[in-house]
Amino acid sequence: MPENEASNRPRRVMGFRDLLLFYIVTGISLRWIATAATAGASAVIIWLMAWCAFYLPLALSVIELTSRYPQEGGLYVWSKKAFGDFGGFMSGWMYWTSNIPYFPSLLYFAASNALFIGPASWNHLQSSKLYFILFALFGILLGTITNVLGLSVGKWLHNAGAIGTWLPIGILYFIGITCWWKFGSATSFAPSQLVPHAHFQDVLFWATIVFALGGSESASFLGDEIKNPRRNMPRALIIAGVIVTTGYILGSVAMLVALPASELSGLEGLMRAISHAAHKIGLGALTPITALLITISNLGALGAWFAAVGRLPFVAGIDRYLPPAFGKLHPRWQSPYVALLVQAGCAIVFIFLGQAGASVYSAYEVLVSIGIISYFIPYLYLFASLIKLQREPAAPEIIRVPGGKPVAYFIGTLGFVTSVVTIILSLVPPSEEPHKLAAVLKIVIATAVMIGIGVALFYAGRRRVQRAANSAR
Repeated sequence: MPENEASNRPRRVMGFRDLLLFYIVTGISLRWIATAATAGASAVIIWLMAWCAFYLPLALSVIELTSRYPQEGGLYVWSKKAFGDFGGFMSGWMYWTSNIPYFPSLLYFAASNALFIGPASWNHLQSSKLYFILFALFGILLGTITNVLGLSVGKWLHNAGAIGTWLPIGILYFIGITCWWKFGSATSFAPSQLVPHAHFQDVLFWATIVFALGGSESASFLGDEIKNPRRNMPRALIIAGVIVTTGYILGSVAMLVALPASELSGLEGLMRAISHAAHKIGLGALTPITALLITISNLGALGAWFAAVGRLPFVAGIDRYLPPAFGKLHPRWQSPYVALLVQAGCAIVFIFLGQAGASVYSAYEVLVSIGIISYFIPYLYLFASLIKLQREPAAPEIIRVPGGKPVAYFIGTLGFVTSVVTIILSLVPPSEEPHKLAAVLKIVIATAVMIGIGVALFYAGRRRVQRAANSAR
């Protein structure tokens, strides 16, 4: 890397507390609590299975890989070390593009729940495409501005999101306990009810639960902006992992205590459960407060993910595999502003594409599926990188996977297989989708276009690098 570029690195502004809150806000999304609860009491076992098959392998892999290569770029750097420039670029490209449809889907969920802040007359907007589009545009604008101003400003949105995540979960716990004490549980948690169903549609739902446990790798993209990353990142990741997993499981249980699974849905199910149960126990005033907190939570999550993945085109720009403008930092705020602005523009395109010829619900489901598939392709690189990089010697300060190489090979393989299965299951549309073929075509075409653009950009960038090297001789 040229000396002047190395000196133009962002400042280290995130301490342990900021990092822990960042992991929490990117690691847990309230919408997946509602989605998981639709499976009934078996959601508890499904969460535990997904934790063992995916979260644990991912967290252990990230801890070792971050310890080996703590610099900015994370997954991009690990894949590049293991599989060369093409592997690094494609893993980073797909991770970046996976979040482009993720942003609108996250904002759709926030928009749906925000309607509970106001009176019942607002509910007609649940089917309004214009409302969802305008809300999503507002969220993208907020995430862009706060992150262009730098992490010293943007981190406060992330921290507010973490607080906005846990206060609603605390309210949900309180409501669940109160409903159980006054009326008993709306759902049976008998041992026979805890066994997950093996029906095809139920198995498809598992892919979404695995997706919900992703995010352990998020802060690794900010390596150069984190204070003492080798020490703080593993500690924050372990603590956040316990908090996130516990929150998902107990949140699902509390929701099912308040409402039967048949009355829940993934888009606005969390607020429906809280609203119904709060009125049931005479605390209807909790509904708008909780809705406001959930809205803040999702806006904070968007800001955090916007910050993390915005660093990927920045690093690729430094490597010259994207136009050099992507590698520029703002002269005042030290943020990768070009990468962030391009990311915002692409997200806006997906806001409108997702709604093309679809209802709000269908658009939401298509965006989620596209996001899951393109998000898990980089995980294939991540787990394969852990396996391949076991060949490299580990310095004493490296934090290895407990058990050394044999265990690293096992968890890498387990995570890789889980990721492949998740990608396959995400191709199948839900049973409620009225236009299944159109939904599948949207998912496949969008994913293929993302991959094709990435390949084209890589080879164009490589030719640019070669020409620059030849002219310098």
